[in-house]
Amino acid sequence: MSQKVEETLNRIKTHKGVKGVIIVNLKGVAIRSTMDQESTINYGALINQFTTNSQRAIKMMHPDEDVMFIRIRSVMYEIMIAPDKEFQLIVIQDPSNDGSNEDGPLGGGMN
Repeated sequence: MSQKVEETLNRIKTHKGVKGVIIVNLKGVAIRSTMDQESTINYGALINQFTTNSQRAIKMMHPDEDVMFIRIRSVMYEIMIAPDKEFQLIVIQDPSNDGSNEDGPLGGGMN
């Protein structure tokens, strides 16, 4: 993996509240992860299915649109997904620790 990707992963995982960062291919297989193996496999597979279904739904409602970013927030976790043509970046964080940084771990004012 390129040095720029490693630097980006390190920057994201050191953000307050970030529990893990996973990069998966389009089949949901982890290419890189900061989480344990079991969590990586579970999140990778489930998030891959969720993203695929979300993309299908958006295409059915708005054929000219693409999913650029997905953010899911529950009481315990916030999951941010940045799908791409070949990979997906998944960030899992504790939402109770996100108040100190307006940009969030993925930047761009996501919190």
